[in-house]
Parts: sequence; C-alpha cells; structure tokens
Amino acid sequence: MGPIDILEILMKRPFYPNAIIAYRILLTIPVTVATAERSFSNLKLLKSYLHSTMTQERLNGLATIVLENDVLEKINYEDVIVDFISRNTKRMTLF
Repeated sequence: MGPIDILEILMKRPFYPNAIIAYRILLTIPVTVATAERSFSNLKLLKSYLHSTMTQERLNGLATIVLENDVLEKINYEDVIVDFISRNTKRMTLF
C-alpha cells in the first residue's frame, strides 16, 4: 500500500479532516534538496572568471543547458540545423 492509497482511504472517510491535511502536507515535502544543491554547484562552476563579463540572458541559457543535459542529449542536431537554415532564405544559399 502506497502513500497515495492511504490518502485516498483517508479522503473516503472524512472523520479526521486534520489528518487529511497533515498527510497532504507530508506528501508535498521533498525528501531531499540534492537537486537544488547540485544546480547551485553547477552554476558556480559555470560562472568563473572568464564568464564574468557575459550577460545574464546568456548565463541563464548556459545554466539551463548544464541542468537539463539529459534532455539535450536526446535532441537530434541535424533536425535543428535544417530548421534553422530553412527559416531564412539567405542562410539557405550559404549552406
């Protein structure tokens, strides 16, 4: 029996409304903050002396790339390049 099953049983029997509220709060509390801590440590590595002059927009983009690396690995780059080239006729003549 999982935590969602227990919550459903409690909701079917509304005798203990405070128990339902407490259990819902308990289920929303994250178990760990390791993901957030990892994000900040990656940002610290990204923002080095050489990158201190870049704009906030570019830094946000690089941080997103670092944090969402698993999604980035699934992207087919050839499709992105073809889409980029096809949006401008001048690029089509160059490539």
